[in-house]
Amino acid sequence: MRIAYLDCFSGISGDMFLGALVDAGVPTELLEKTVAGLSVGARLETSRVTRSGISATKVDVIVRGEKDRPRDRHSHDHAPGHGGGHAHPHEAAHPHEHHEHEHGKGQAHEHAHRGLKEIRRIIADAPISDGAKKTALAMFQALGEAEAKIHNTEVEKIHFHEVGAADAIVDIVCAAVGAEHLAADAWVCSPLNVGGGTVECQHGRFPVPAPATVELLRGAPIYSSGIDAELVTPTGAAIVKTLATRFASFPAMTIAATGYGAGTRDFPGHANVVRLTVGDAIEEVNALPRDSVTVLEANLDDLSPQVFGYVMERALAEGALEVFGTPVQMKKNRPGMLLTVLAKPADAERLARLIFTETTTLGVRMRNEERRVLARREIKVPTPWGEVRMKVASLNGAVSHYAPEYEDCRRIAEERGLPLKQVMQEALRAYLDKESGKTS
Repeated sequence: MRIAYLDCFSGISGDMFLGALVDAGVPTELLEKTVAGLSVGARLETSRVTRSGISATKVDVIVRGEKDRPRDRHSHDHAPGHGGGHAHPHEAAHPHEHHEHEHGKGQAHEHAHRGLKEIRRIIADAPISDGAKKTALAMFQALGEAEAKIHNTEVEKIHFHEVGAADAIVDIVCAAVGAEHLAADAWVCSPLNVGGGTVECQHGRFPVPAPATVELLRGAPIYSSGIDAELVTPTGAAIVKTLATRFASFPAMTIAATGYGAGTRDFPGHANVVRLTVGDAIEEVNALPRDSVTVLEANLDDLSPQVFGYVMERALAEGALEVFGTPVQMKKNRPGMLLTVLAKPADAERLARLIFTETTTLGVRMRNEERRVLARREIKVPTPWGEVRMKVASLNGAVSHYAPEYEDCRRIAEERGLPLKQVMQEALRAYLDKESGKTS
């Protein structure tokens, strides 16, 4: 399996991602051809730079013949005092507003705004594959939905300043085209360093990460190393949200290519780059696969046992990885139950709402944890009464244990009037026969 791993130890922005793509082997000509086909008055400028001793590729978007000022670009240079400009999506996306932009020799000039409907049309008409169009549209949809939630409006009412829209369209469409060129089966992302301090937005100063970035990274592992700068931009967050299938530390792989994409600023003692590593997955030796889960807990001492069972069933139906109850002794010596739900980080908020809706708790504890998991696969085995799925787990390539799918066995037992244990034993025999046939 082909893996693309994004190491976001200095965050990520749209132009940094493009730089990493080019550095990892995506032809510059492919991205330049893509930009030309968009017809938004933009072009790319690619250069080689050094960030804290690391050689990296810098990609700039030139709009209307001018390189956007650092404050306008998503390039980690968002300190106060750079002046106006509306290229940053979080600043640019305001429903039914028109802003004055200082242009040329101090002359105020009002630019047009582009809505998501027009942006979708531009992407739909772009000379790129249907797969790349789908990815680009998903990125812009995520960006628009985040802005709509922040501004308490409908996504179709979100409008981007013309210059900002052109800049973001180039970043996102080229990101989709470049990602497709790498042909990775899975995109994995590290925890993201979001930076710190504040950023100047259209309606004032906000803490880093910006509101749109926070919304887009819901469920993703983030942290701040203390650098006083905006390291993850909304466009970068939208790219990660759309491409990343999971968040984890460096996966086991045979490295085929590595690319470094540079941000605008060069921080002392900190390489302001995003690293993209592409390679083929290998099975870890003497190490267990790992992933991130969110643990939700609630103490319940006044909930009907029937309702408790219903909540467990609902949580599993809503995507929980595991649900269980533990008897506990609560305050005033009242017996109660500790409800524990394991969930994918992206599902945690939805499951928390379910717990509040269906139980009597006033609070749900949530924490992110890393777990080790055995490699798992599912196969079907024949029985005299139909196929049964078998869950097979392995450690370092060797099968460690296996079990028939309970629901399949129960269904057959009920339909045929058979003892459940007989169906399960037959499924196990069929699996062992199948495996012995492979090795004989």
